[in-house]
Amino acid sequence: MEGRRLRSRRTFLTLVLLFCALSPFVVRADEDNYEYKDGEVIPFLVNTIGPYANPSEIYGYYSLPVCAPPKEQRSPDRTFNLGESLEGDEFKKSLYVLKFKVEEKDKPLCSKQFTVEEVTRLKKAIEEYYYFELLCDDLPVHGFIGTVDGDKHYLFTHVQFNVLYNKNQVIAVNVTSDLRKVVELNELTPNEQSVHFTYAVKWHETDTPFEDRVYLPSLFFNSEMEIHWLSIMNSFVLVILLTGFLSIIIMRVLKSDYSRYNEEEADEEDYGWKLVHGDVFRFPPAKNLFCAMVGTGAQFLCIAAGLLLLALVGMFYPGSHGSLYTATIVLYALTSAVAGGVSARLFRQMQGQKWSWNILLCASLFAVPFLSVFTFVNSTALSYGTTTAISFWAVVTVCLIWVFVGLPLTVFGGIAGRRLGATEFAAPCRTKMAPRQIPSIPWYRQAPVQMIMAGFLPFSAIYIELYYIYTSVWGHNSYTLWGILALVFLILIVVTACITIALTYFQLSMEDYRWWWRSFASGGSTGVFIFVHSFFYYAYRSKMHGFLQLSFYFGYMSLVSWFFFVMLGTVGWWSALVFVRNIYRNIHVD
Repeated sequence: MEGRRLRSRRTFLTLVLLFCALSPFVVRADEDNYEYKDGEVIPFLVNTIGPYANPSEIYGYYSLPVCAPPKEQRSPDRTFNLGESLEGDEFKKSLYVLKFKVEEKDKPLCSKQFTVEEVTRLKKAIEEYYYFELLCDDLPVHGFIGTVDGDKHYLFTHVQFNVLYNKNQVIAVNVTSDLRKVVELNELTPNEQSVHFTYAVKWHETDTPFEDRVYLPSLFFNSEMEIHWLSIMNSFVLVILLTGFLSIIIMRVLKSDYSRYNEEEADEEDYGWKLVHGDVFRFPPAKNLFCAMVGTGAQFLCIAAGLLLLALVGMFYPGSHGSLYTATIVLYALTSAVAGGVSARLFRQMQGQKWSWNILLCASLFAVPFLSVFTFVNSTALSYGTTTAISFWAVVTVCLIWVFVGLPLTVFGGIAGRRLGATEFAAPCRTKMAPRQIPSIPWYRQAPVQMIMAGFLPFSAIYIELYYIYTSVWGHNSYTLWGILALVFLILIVVTACITIALTYFQLSMEDYRWWWRSFASGGSTGVFIFVHSFFYYAYRSKMHGFLQLSFYFGYMSLVSWFFFVMLGTVGWWSALVFVRNIYRNIHVD
C-alpha cells in the first residue's frame, strides 16, 4: 500500500514538472518584461522567408542573398523552445537596429554586389512572391522582398518600420516598402554594381493597452475575421430539424412500436426491430480493434475539448510561437489514460482476453500513422532544406514525452479500466446462441449509402467555418473567433449523434442487427468528407504548388481526417448505444 502511494506521488510530481517545463512555451508575454526607456535598443531578430502561396515551404532568412551580419554573429542567445521548433521558426540576429522613440531616415543597412547566380535566385524568389518574417519585441513583422511588373523584377532596397507605442511599451510594428527605391534586376550589372540598402523608422503614439497588442497587422494578414452568421444560422437550423426529426421518431414511431410489441395477443406476426432482440447486443467482430478505436476516440474528444478551453481563456494568440502544437502534444500525452481506461473497460465487458494487446493497439492507433506521416514529411523537408524540418532535439523531446508520459499513462489507464467499474455489459436483452439470418436489404439502406447520408449532414453544418479554418492553417489568416469555433464544435457533436441514432433505428427496423461498426462508421464518415474536401480546397481555393507543400498538406490532412473519423465515430457509437439500450429496455421479450 505504501509503495502504491509512493508511485502515485512520483507520477503526480512528474506531471507537475512536465507542466512547469512546458509552461513557458504556451504563456503569453509578461507585461513587465516589455518596458523600455527612451533610446533603449529593442530586441530585433530575423526569422524565415518563403513563397507566399506555400506556407509550409519556409527557409532561413539568410538563405537568400540579403544583408546579413557575419555567420558567427547571427545566432542569438536563445534557449531551446519546443513550440518554435515545431512551427519552423529560426530566429537569428539582424542588422536592423530600432531604438525606442528614436526615428531614423534613410539609415544605411548594407551595400551588396550580386553574382549572376544570386540575381537568378532573387528573380525566382520575386516571381514566387517571397515574403519574410522578422520579430521586433516578440511581434511578427512581415513584408515582401520585391515585386514583378511584366518581365521586370524589382528588388526593394528601402523599407520603413512604423511602430505604435503606448507610454514605454511597443504595441504594434509593421513594415512598408518604398516603390520609388527599387533596383531592376534585369538592368543590374553582376559583380560590378553595388546595391545600397537602407531603412527608416517612424514612431506613433497610441492609447491601445499592452493586453491588446497587434500581433498580425491587417496590412499584411487578415487578423480580424467577421462573425460567420450564415454558417451559424445554417447549423442551428440543421440542429433544430434533426432534433425535431429524432423527437418524432421517439414520441410517435416508437410509441406505436411499443403498443404493438407489448400486446399480449397480436393479430399478426411481429416484424421490425423487436425480432432482433436476441442478436442486437451480440458483440461485434474484431472487438479488440473496436474497443481500441472507441478508447482513442474518447481521448480525442478530451483533446478537442481541452484545446478549445485553452483557446477560450486566451492561451493561443497570433504571437504565441507554436503554443498550439505544444499544447496538443501535452494534452495527447496526458489524456492517454482516458484512451487506455475506456478501451480496457469496454474490452473486459466484451469478455476480451488478450488485454495487453488491446492496450498496445490503443496506444498505436494514432501514434503509428502519425510517425509514418511525420517521417515522410520531415524527410521531404530535410531534402529541401527548409526550416519546417523538425530539429533533432524537438523530435527527441516529443518522443520522450510520449515514452515517459503518454505510454505509461495508457498502461495505467488500461489497468484501472479493467479493475474499476462494471465487469458486465449489462444488456437489457439476452443474446441467443445462434445468430439470426439477416433479410436482404435494399441498396439505398446499405452501409455505403448510410455513411454518405451520415457524413453529409454534419459536414454541411461545419462547411463554411471549415473554410476559414483552412485559410488560417494553410494560408495566412489568423483565426481568433474561438467562441464561435466552440459553438460549431458542439453543433457538430449534436448533429452527429442525432443522425447516427436515426440511421441506427432505420437499420434495426430492417432487422439488421449489425449496428456496432455501422454506427461507428456512420458517425466518423464526416472525417472522410473532410479529407475529400481537402482535395477541392487544394485545387480550387488555394494557390499551393510543389511536391514539398503537397506532401505537407495531404500528409497532415490525412491525420486530421483520421482524428475526426475516430472521434466522431465514438460519438456516433455512444449515441446509438444509449438509444438501443433504451428502446429494448421498454419492451417485453421471451
